Amino acid sequence: MKSTPDQRGFSLLEVLISILVFSIGLLGVAGLMVLSVRTNHSAFLRTQASFLAESMADRMRTNLGWTDDYNGTYDASTAGAPSCNTAPCTPAQLAAHDRAVWSQQLVDHLPAATANIECTVAPPAAGYAGSQPFPGLCNMTITWTEADLSRSTGTPATQTFAWVFQP
Repeated sequence: MKSTPDQRGFSLLEVLISILVFSIGLLGVAGLMVLSVRTNHSAFLRTQASFLAESMADRMRTNLGWTDDYNGTYDASTAGAPSCNTAPCTPAQLAAHDRAVWSQQLVDHLPAATANIECTVAPPAAGYAGSQPFPGLCNMTITWTEADLSRSTGTPATQTFAWVFQP
């Protein structure tokens, strides 16, 4: 009877193939991790935009009679120091204060952020008083830049958060 030689361990070729397969798997996992981080950051920025929009809507609700003073564009040029911290403000001064503070928050929390608020007043119903809900709608648009998930162009993509609300 013929005996076959005993094999002891793996051949070098088998080890190289297994390392290659393992490396391809690790590259796939690394790609998924990069995509996960980018997607997570994108969701974070969208959440920040949502929080900022709700913050400004709340500011406008507390100063209903001067809602038109909030119309306009907000960016780094409109950001400023708070002006109503030491003395009481008139409603018009409060609107200017809110504009400056909110512009600064936009600049601080979103990359290259700009915003636009445009409120249109519907004809007031009979018996409308200033303390009642605002008789119109406001359009708020917040734009910022963020890295595109495809990374095909290398330039950041512009993202937009648009909201129609009644203060």
